[in-house]
Amino acid sequence: MDATDMDATTDTDGTRTVVVGVDGSPGSRAALEYALADAARRGARLRVIAAARLPEYWATAYGMIAPPPMTEIVNGVRAQAQQMADDVAAAHPELATLVPILVEARAGFAAEVLVEASEGADVLVLGHRGRGALSSAMLGSVGLRCVVHATCPVTVVRPTS
Repeated sequence: MDATDMDATTDTDGTRTVVVGVDGSPGSRAALEYALADAARRGARLRVIAAARLPEYWATAYGMIAPPPMTEIVNGVRAQAQQMADDVAAAHPELATLVPILVEARAGFAAEVLVEASEGADVLVLGHRGRGALSSAMLGSVGLRCVVHATCPVTVVRPTS
């Protein structure tokens, strides 16, 4: 790739990148399928990002329950994201052979993790859950925060069913 092909949408290492947020929902699977096709079209790599939040624990009548270690939570979230990426790649082998797919899980709130991951990306792709007629017309809090704060264009994908 020569200097005329590069633009502000290349990742920090100069590689064109499509970032997609996944959380295991049907909306995030639709976003992952869209992102895979978009990355193939752009000749870009695909970064699959999952956010892992430390669960909140409340005191019970028997005392406090200790949460699992954060590394265990992040590893579990990463394994789920990897499984979704593997499933989508298997369903679309003609695209998966063209696109390097990187799967990452990071500790933190989804919107913050995705906004940070958007730095240097060509596009950030998100799923839309859409619950009911009115809700489906509005973005959720993560989608809205990403649209407002991401450093690249954001595509919001609705599930097909």
